Amino acid sequence: MRTFHKPKFQPRKFYELNHRIVASNLRVIDDKGGQVGVLTKEEALRKAQEMDLDLVLIAPKAQPPVAKIIDFKKFLYQEEKKSKEAKKGIKKSTTKDISLSLFIAKGDLLRLVNKAKEFLTDGHQVRINLTLRGREMGKKPMAFDLVNKFVNSLGEVNISKPPRIEGRVIRSVVAKKK
Repeated sequence: MRTFHKPKFQPRKFYELNHRIVASNLRVIDDKGGQVGVLTKEEALRKAQEMDLDLVLIAPKAQPPVAKIIDFKKFLYQEEKKSKEAKKGIKKSTTKDISLSLFIAKGDLLRLVNKAKEFLTDGHQVRINLTLRGREMGKKPMAFDLVNKFVNSLGEVNISKPPRIEGRVIRSVVAKKK
């Protein structure tokens, strides 16, 4: 059976326009960006209809509220374009996990070191987890040495969180040095 995923709900900003504007007096800006002045709602609507455009309330909390005479669909398109442009500049830094065991082979350790270096060059943080099972809890110093050896083999990195034990897991977080 196929499952369908709904797109994430993103609340859209609601704009009051034309006859839905409640304020009686408005500071009006024309389509070219020039100030028209403070007008009553009816005068502003008449001006917008003469220009065959919409009257949109831009700043409802200002005193008096600011309304702009514009093509509303064009305005929405430009707002959406601005928000997409703003999202492009944001780089998400995530944390990648590397899991070790106390008796790991040298080849496996080398492979995980290379993977961690790759994550660091991509700009991610790396969380190193070493889980102690059963009698391994009695070998904590050996486990700390292994985690420190792993961190040292990564080269020059910032240690965001030094190795410390949390229950049965020894954790450390490293990031790329800036």
